[in-house]
Amino acid sequence: MSLLEIEKLNLSIYGLPILRDVSLFLEAGKVLGIVGESGSGKSMTAMSVMQLLPGGSEWSGHIRLDGRSLNECSEKEMCRIRGNDIGMVFQEPMTALNPVQTIGDQVAETILIHTGTSRRDAMAIAREALNRVGLPEDRFPLDRYPHNLSGGQRQRVVIAMAIALKPRLLIADEPTTALDVTTQAQILTLLKRLVEEDDMGLVLITHDLAVVADMADEIAIMKDGEVVEQGKTVPLFRRMSHPYTKALFEASGHVPERKTHEIDAAKPPVVQVDDVIRDYALPRTSLFSAPGRFRAVDNVSLKIARGENVGLVGESGCGKSTLTRAILALDSIQGGEIRLNGDLFSSSGGGPNIKSRRQVQVVFQDPYSSFNPRHRVDRLITEPFHLLDNPPTGAERRERIVSALTDVGLRASDADKYIHEFSGGQRQRIAIARALIIEPSLIVLDEAVSALDVSIRAQILDLLADLSDRLAVSYLFISHDLSVVRAITDRVMVMKAGRIVEEGPTEDVFLNPQHAYTKELLAATPILDAALSAREAREHRNSER
Repeated sequence: MSLLEIEKLNLSIYGLPILRDVSLFLEAGKVLGIVGESGSGKSMTAMSVMQLLPGGSEWSGHIRLDGRSLNECSEKEMCRIRGNDIGMVFQEPMTALNPVQTIGDQVAETILIHTGTSRRDAMAIAREALNRVGLPEDRFPLDRYPHNLSGGQRQRVVIAMAIALKPRLLIADEPTTALDVTTQAQILTLLKRLVEEDDMGLVLITHDLAVVADMADEIAIMKDGEVVEQGKTVPLFRRMSHPYTKALFEASGHVPERKTHEIDAAKPPVVQVDDVIRDYALPRTSLFSAPGRFRAVDNVSLKIARGENVGLVGESGCGKSTLTRAILALDSIQGGEIRLNGDLFSSSGGGPNIKSRRQVQVVFQDPYSSFNPRHRVDRLITEPFHLLDNPPTGAERRERIVSALTDVGLRASDADKYIHEFSGGQRQRIAIARALIIEPSLIVLDEAVSALDVSIRAQILDLLADLSDRLAVSYLFISHDLSVVRAITDRVMVMKAGRIVEEGPTEDVFLNPQHAYTKELLAATPILDAALSAREAREHRNSER
């Protein structure tokens, strides 16, 4: 008997079909990977198992957990099952945690609700759960708050909450999307270990095929609310009988076509960073002591030529974002200087040259949160016009809007719509149009494709490559996804502890890394073909025993 059985699950919300005849099975001690693009029904399938569906939902079919039908369970009974028999790990740990409660209290909460044990015993169980997920007592006492932890550490707390009572089923919904490669590898290794130790079943929801190839024993491919292909991991990827599976596979390894740019050494670089230092004040250790200093960026120098695409990679906390804010003149610097097209932009003790701001723009990771939802697209993408001495008006303004939208593959009529009317990929195109509309020399792309599905990501990378070739715009591409950096950049820089520890042509760095830290990052990066080969080798060894 399977641990989890879903048979012919159909779901509609206010009459709109969401899921159609979804059937999935999972055995104890195994991992089921559910893969598909946004809107394919992955998360709604998980929410159906948890019985956490929105208002207006109607569903039919059968969902059984260890032989027990969840169809007949009341909300009171489901409350006992959630957290006790089924645990869930969400994508964004900071929103899943209460910022005003300690991590000990939050892990203990599930224990207190489901067991009725004393607070003292609950805290002891919480301590054990945190130890299991790699947060030992000597470094992570129970009185820590979420804001005291890094992203990977917060995700470990969420996992501790989910496994505190050793549930039979664990659902992980995109648990590593926002994490850097080494932290992602640690979290995935942790989940594997917990499955083996507790003999629980794991449903892993992701759009990363390399991750699911390494983790999952069986895979289900979902599209438009249906399971279009499923089976054991290696045979499924080697066979790929459905066109959609093939399309996902091709998109995951997509490399945009790019022209080779000749660097004109006679022209000043688009951006030149010389010996930049960025310090942060630390809390005082006593009333009369001077505050300490933390050096986030330590004497960093770099250059980006016109039309050149440069990648900046490193773990969370390495200084990437701090350096980016300094280049954008959003943070002051304590040493060195930054020049744009040969002109001084910012320096130690001096503010930014406001007139130079138009030469650099930024595209953020989440386009929806970077737009005002009350404004139409024409107003949103013309926000940078305030940086111009003579902003265009009337027909010229409309012409610039149309040109920016068509450059990124949208229609002129889209200017009159609101941001909620677009998909995630279209919103990112609008964000790129906003960055392009005043024709900057440099665009900083801060995790601009990390939250996108593989097929949408491929489209955005093609768009960026085309714009770079046609407009000779330079990119500083910041990402924790090394496969994306390899696909889009000419040169890559590796950052660790506030310093650039390695740089060079992208292929040279990826094929022949020199620094130990670069080798560590590359080793932690999931690669689809390598993951499949490793799984085939493991299965072959197991069959010979």
